[in-house]
Amino acid sequence: MNTEASGGHPARRRAGGAAGPAPAGEPPAVAADRSASAAELTAAGEPPAFAGDLSAFAVQLRRMHGEIGRVIQQYAARQNLHATDVQALAAILDTPEPMTPTRLRALLGLTSGAVTACVDRLERAGHVRRVREDADRRVVHLQYVADARAAARSHFRPLADALRQAGADFDAHELAVALRFLTELNDILARIPGEPAGR
Repeated sequence: MNTEASGGHPARRRAGGAAGPAPAGEPPAVAADRSASAAELTAAGEPPAFAGDLSAFAVQLRRMHGEIGRVIQQYAARQNLHATDVQALAAILDTPEPMTPTRLRALLGLTSGAVTACVDRLERAGHVRRVREDADRRVVHLQYVADARAAARSHFRPLADALRQAGADFDAHELAVALRFLTELNDILARIPGEPAGR
């Protein structure tokens, strides 16, 4: 059986062989046929093949969603916030560039009125502040208040600790593969259309 040099685990490849090197010893013609088959399925509107146990993945992803959701609900209750407010705080925290109400609305799928109410609640509770851009005073940036950020970091530290504990038995290459999978999954999920909340 072909194994990866780093951990002795069965070689992994993306579903349908659409990316990544072909397994060692696989003839180029076989690899090309595998990629072509995946491309044909995708072109026909069918999802590519999934090499793993799809049901088991779905179960574990639902479990993870539930466990993280439980911690988020506890934080929301402790801070007297809505679950949507906590999602907004996470979006503001995770964005690599200044967050605006317009971008927040798009990220959370909220109406203009709903995002305004959300930001108002967060500002009154001392979690965020509206800051006008120097170059264009019409542009408002949402900033996470330092003290509130520290409180959130303290509450969610068990999640970070759980991540470290779960990853302790995996090497850097395996964790990179897991991160690549989760990133790809989230990117695809983000493209699923949905109705704005608060209608």
